[in-house]
Amino acid sequence: MRRFFMAAALAFGLVSPAAFTVSAQAEVFIAIDKSSQSMSVVVNGRERYRWPVSTGLGGGPPSGAFMPQRMERIWHSRKYDWAPMPNAIFFHEGYAIHGTYVVSRLGRPASHGCVRLHPAHAATLFALVRGEGMGRTRIVVSGAARYAGR
Repeated sequence: MRRFFMAAALAFGLVSPAAFTVSAQAEVFIAIDKSSQSMSVVVNGRERYRWPVSTGLGGGPPSGAFMPQRMERIWHSRKYDWAPMPNAIFFHEGYAIHGTYVVSRLGRPASHGCVRLHPAHAATLFALVRGEGMGRTRIVVSGAARYAGR
């Protein structure tokens, strides 16, 4: 399964082959597909979770391969009116995977650019990444967001 995601990321031109020198050793692989508004979590080569997400109305976050930069159990957006971002995993220039209390919007773009999850799923993912380690986690974002009116 990991090879499939790596091959897909290479085929879509999201990353260079050198980007996978670290991910080949990763234990946790998080694949976010903006086209289907879904996330797949692969652990040790086997898919463990598949969840609906909400990505950005403007198409964010950017596509590419990333590693977690920092994790915050409780965080509030300084940019967007102190909006709660529980179990946040920051991965690129302020973009994060985090829980949302607006679960009715999951499955379609709704955020300013972050990847929103059901709060229970965000807590599960946070615990998994914390347990395996940020250095053993890889995040790949792909696809083009379909907009709410489509």
